[in-house]
Amino acid sequence: MTDLHTDPQTDRHIERMKDLPSAHLLGAGTAMCAGCGGLQAVKQGYDILGEKTVFVNAAGCMTLASVYPFTPFRGSWLYTAMASAPAGAQGVRDALDILRDSGRMTPEDDMQVVVLTGDGSAGGMGLSATSGAIDRGLDFIYLCYDNEGYGNTGHQASSATPHGAHTATTAVGDGLHGYKKDIFAIWAANKPTYAATVIGAEPLDLAKKFEKARDLKGPRLINALAPCPPGWGFDPEHTVEIGRLAVRTGVWPLKEYVDGRVIHTRRPHPHLPVEEFLKLQDRFAHLFEPKRNDKVLAEIQARVDAYWDRAEAAGEFETK
Repeated sequence: MTDLHTDPQTDRHIERMKDLPSAHLLGAGTAMCAGCGGLQAVKQGYDILGEKTVFVNAAGCMTLASVYPFTPFRGSWLYTAMASAPAGAQGVRDALDILRDSGRMTPEDDMQVVVLTGDGSAGGMGLSATSGAIDRGLDFIYLCYDNEGYGNTGHQASSATPHGAHTATTAVGDGLHGYKKDIFAIWAANKPTYAATVIGAEPLDLAKKFEKARDLKGPRLINALAPCPPGWGFDPEHTVEIGRLAVRTGVWPLKEYVDGRVIHTRRPHPHLPVEEFLKLQDRFAHLFEPKRNDKVLAEIQARVDAYWDRAEAAGEFETK
C-alpha cells in the first residue's frame, strides 16, 4: 500500500488494489451516519485529489462533516446554500487564478476546486447554476454523492429517487411512480471535459476515475451512488454489500464520458436480477411483502435490461 500523494499533479499510477493510499486525508469522528456511502466515496476520492483541494459544499448531508469549529478536511472547506455551490466554486477559482497570475501564489500552491453536493441539489435546485458553470468552462470537479433522496431532512423524494422506492413523501402503495433523473447523461449532453460514475464499494474503479479527473482541466463530474442506511433502510454493516449489488445487478452502471464518448468501465458478470439489490432495503420492502408486486419488479428489471441492451448495441464498453 502506498502513502498519501504529496503532489496531486503526479502521474497516474494506480493500477491495482495495492496501489491505493494506505492513509487518509479525511479525519474520523464526524457527525455523519454510520455506514454512509457518500462519506465512503468522498474519503476515497479525497486521498486521490490531495490536500491542495478546496471543497465548496452545498447544503446537504455532507454539511454535517464539518461542525464549527471543527472540520475533518485537511485542506479547505467552504459552505454554501443548496443551489449556490457552482457559483461559489466560480468565485474561488477566479480568486485563485488572480493570485497565481499576479505572482502572489506559485503554480505549485494552486488548488483543485471541488463542488461537494447531494443529488437534491445536483438534479434539482442547483441544476441551473451547474449548467452555467459548465457553459463557462469552469475549471472544477463536481462531486455528487447520490443517496437518491433528500437525506439530511428525512429522506424525502428527490429527482434521483428510483422507480418503486418508498420515501418520506411517497404515498403508501407501489412506491414512487417516477424515474430517476440521469445526472450523468445531462452532463454528457453538455460536453464537459470529463464525467464518470463511481461507488465506494468499487475502490479501484473509483480511484482511477478520480485520478483522471484530477489531472484534467475544465468541468468534470464524479457522480457517486451513496447507499444510505437510514434513508434506504438497511444495517450500516451492509453498505459495501449493497454497493456491490448495485453494480452487479446493473442498477448502477460504472462508466465515463471522455473525448465525446461514453464507455462503461465494468460489465456486470454475472448479471444478477435487480431484486437481489432491492430486497435488502426497507424502501422496497412493500414490493415483496405482504404480497409480491411482480408488476413493479418487472418494470424495474425491464428498464435495467433495456439500458444494457442499448449500451451493448452502441458498443459502449472498454476494449482490453
